[in-house]
Amino acid sequence: MKRRTCLAGALGALGTVGLAGCSTPPVGDALIQLNHQAADALLQGVSLDPRQPVLIATLVDLDDLERSSRWGRLASEHVAARLANRGVRVKELKLRNQIFMAQASGALLLSREVTDLSLEHDAQAVVVGTYTVGGDTVYVSLKLIRPEGNTVMSAHDYSFALGERNRALMR
Repeated sequence: MKRRTCLAGALGALGTVGLAGCSTPPVGDALIQLNHQAADALLQGVSLDPRQPVLIATLVDLDDLERSSRWGRLASEHVAARLANRGVRVKELKLRNQIFMAQASGALLLSREVTDLSLEHDAQAVVVGTYTVGGDTVYVSLKLIRPEGNTVMSAHDYSFALGERNRALMR
């Protein structure tokens, strides 16, 4: 399992950068780029079968795994888009009637559901993630999980400054 840190202001290359040097939180295209880099990091060193899909769960609040936000739903959309553009077969769960989707939460995949859903959709992997706000910083953890045995294939952690626009997305 690999672990990298990418902080706001480090949008050009993955690596470690001190948050103290970041004066503006990522918004708009910078937030998209940050989430795309996180998706790229998940793919590093992992071999996926292009014939089998990957499921993307909505990123959830670390303190309440059954709750998300507009930011959590948006981040999962960014990750899904990047993986699809990188040639990964991403299964769109929002088009499936048999999967319960709480309008306020999105596609929440709790550990007990990962195996069942992955078998139903013949998914080779599931992307899950959590976020939490600590002061003026958002901390995000993404994992690419193999459904058999809930094994973590890859992981990526990053953080960014909260700011007013991102704070509004967290509500």
